[in-house]
Amino acid sequence: MRAVVTGGAGFLGSHLCDRLLAEGWEVLALDNLITGDESNLIHLKGNSKFQFERKDVNEPLSVVGSVDYVFHFASPASPPDYLKYPIETLKVGSVATMHTLELAKAKSAKYFLASTSECYGDPVVSPQSESYWGHVNPVGPRSVYDEAKRFAEATTMAYHRYHAVDTHIVRIFNTYGPRMRLNDGRALPNFVYQALSGIPITVYGDGKQTRSFCFVSDLIDGIYRLSQSDEHMPTNIGNPIELTIYEFAVRVLSHFPNAPKIIFEPLPEDDPKQRRPDISKAKRLLAWEPRVSLEEGLKTTIDFFKQQFAKTNVSR
Repeated sequence: MRAVVTGGAGFLGSHLCDRLLAEGWEVLALDNLITGDESNLIHLKGNSKFQFERKDVNEPLSVVGSVDYVFHFASPASPPDYLKYPIETLKVGSVATMHTLELAKAKSAKYFLASTSECYGDPVVSPQSESYWGHVNPVGPRSVYDEAKRFAEATTMAYHRYHAVDTHIVRIFNTYGPRMRLNDGRALPNFVYQALSGIPITVYGDGKQTRSFCFVSDLIDGIYRLSQSDEHMPTNIGNPIELTIYEFAVRVLSHFPNAPKIIFEPLPEDDPKQRRPDISKAKRLLAWEPRVSLEEGLKTTIDFFKQQFAKTNVSR
């Protein structure tokens, strides 16, 4: 099997490349590196089954040779990234989705879309199941990501229905683990960076908004199982254990003996108040559920961040 992975130098894309290679696949990773980093793939240098190409999949896409599977994981994913690159985010969810679907169609390959729990917006039901249509502000600042992914899902289903492309869609909930960037802008990297820098920990709003955090190895396992299934409709993959952001900050800071104080800042516009996946479908169809505890995952991730922080300080 040969796979093309867009966004292959990103946090999730690079872990997906690892899993596919471990399963015996050949992998061609594509990334324009606006948020990805080749260092995420440095351990694969010299692997005869792996190839990396710097490429913007918003441009017309062609691949030499056979392709059995196209995994579309390219996109800015953290709020600071997609607010910095709004047009690129909209294009990678629309134009690039069409380019990658056309590649799958031309190669008679299967297709896998990395979508997001952001499709549910600021939900008015919890937990969020795949049958929930969402509560999204289509013109708010976050809409460039939310609507790009919603459009990508609609496009993927259209190619499945009208061109018989064998498609799969995952809705990814909050994920953490090694290879996240310290300047990522999401809760965990922010908290760790601030703790390591000795500056106050920023919690937005009153800290009562909730998230559910899934360790990256669990997420990738769910994604791989879904890719091998016959399911075409969106499927949630995430950890259903729900924490307030304030509780999460306290858990993170317990790993730092001299942790700075927590301060509160205004909540960003359209920031979801609650996020918790209903994973009953994944349990039933894929026999999947998370296995890595929050404490185990936090320790592994914080150790990684400490190494990255030390390297950054040395380079300065």
